[in-house]
Amino acid sequence: MYKDRFIFSQLMDFFPKHEFNKCVRRYNGNRKATTFTCLDQFMSMAFAQLTGRESLRDIETCLRSLKFKLYHAGIRGNISRSTLADANEKRDWRIYQDFAQVLIAQARSLYVNEEFGVTLDNVIYALDSTTIDLCLTLFPWAQFRKRKSAVKMHTLLDLKGSIPCFIHITGGQVHDVNVLDILPLEAGAFYVMDKAYTDFERLYNFTKSMAFFVTRAKTNLAFTRCNYRWVDKTTGLRSDQTIRLKVPKSLKFYPGHLRYITFCDADTKKRFAFLTNNFILNALTIALLYKCRWKIELFFKWIKQHLRIKTFLGTSENAVKTQIWIAVSIYLIVAIMKKELNLPQSLYEILQILSITIFQKDLITQVLTKNRQLNENINFYKQLSLFDL
Repeated sequence: MYKDRFIFSQLMDFFPKHEFNKCVRRYNGNRKATTFTCLDQFMSMAFAQLTGRESLRDIETCLRSLKFKLYHAGIRGNISRSTLADANEKRDWRIYQDFAQVLIAQARSLYVNEEFGVTLDNVIYALDSTTIDLCLTLFPWAQFRKRKSAVKMHTLLDLKGSIPCFIHITGGQVHDVNVLDILPLEAGAFYVMDKAYTDFERLYNFTKSMAFFVTRAKTNLAFTRCNYRWVDKTTGLRSDQTIRLKVPKSLKFYPGHLRYITFCDADTKKRFAFLTNNFILNALTIALLYKCRWKIELFFKWIKQHLRIKTFLGTSENAVKTQIWIAVSIYLIVAIMKKELNLPQSLYEILQILSITIFQKDLITQVLTKNRQLNENINFYKQLSLFDL
């Protein structure tokens, strides 16, 4: 089955081509395309993501040097930087957004039983954003400051498996809290977010949707205590109270009760105050849920370091969103492959190996596990003394 097949081609076996073609037809992506289709565009950009190409000329040079291998790797179109630039500029970025949603559903089904530190039957999401700095001269449509442009990648991360479930790309001037207006809310799920999302009118939508939120309370929060619960202070908890908001405007936006929990970290000696609309879980579990929010920071750090989303191959909004969504799709394809092949390596290790073996003709599982087996077979003998004393 895998004999004489490139590793790139084997990786794309986890690429649901039928679903991709449905997304292309939905937006008429191949209109007027003769020799360079949306699939060729995706494959070329996937090659750039996996091998660390930095520019259109870089992609063109590398792929043309492999021109006798491209057909069997799945790239059928003629490669040129102008053609790829035009495709990124003009072909609807929503093609790749919709395709990424297909991969998200597939990845979440594979990681549904993954552990992340807290045992709960509910779905746990972390919500945050990361800012990608841009040049104001080249990206004037994304002006963020007087002399600076940026885009924000608002992300909802499923903590089971670190799978991004919702991504919204905006200019850097859009405040984080605005994404709550378009965030799909799932009844019974927990949404963990920092204090930047504290807007009581929007938070009350969680309660009306029967969803739960956990966030940090601002230091100037004015409230009235209704009752309190006993806490074990040896665990770091300091208080667990039921409160109502005191400011009339805030109370109008959030007329219900809230739960106010304070916690002192034993290592850093920092004091944290949490707000939630969940009154069932014990207070320590609420604190641990917020601690798990750090996984989304690690996700942002990972994709910025190992995928190409800090330097862009086009300057239009369409090109930027296309590149980000294709990068997310590559992340998901590698995550799906890791789970389906039951690979022991981390996603970072897999990407590093793929980057130098992508056009080898070997079984992909052998290539990804060979290095691990070699390390395990090395015998480390005791070092002898050079001189006998």
